[in-house]
Amino acid sequence: MLVYRHNLRFGEIVMVLSELKEGQTATVNRIGGDGAIRRRILEMGILKGTDIHIEKYAPLKDPLELIVKGYHVSLRVKEAARIEVDNVRQER
Repeated sequence: MLVYRHNLRFGEIVMVLSELKEGQTATVNRIGGDGAIRRRILEMGILKGTDIHIEKYAPLKDPLELIVKGYHVSLRVKEAARIEVDNVRQER
């Protein structure tokens, strides 16, 4: 079951990257936040329109391993919660 969060700023329901399960792929819709964390996420190649695949979660569910543009990237769940996604699909 997918869990959606209500985005009060835009009055719509959105899903964030941290809510995806292992093996799912989604398309980045928006990257929230500001400052160094947002810049770091953008520098890793996580941009609007980019497909992200959830490879696996660490044993304690933090951090998670992503595949972005063919590269393996680790991201903390707190940071992944800033990334809004859509077009969620199950792959592999």
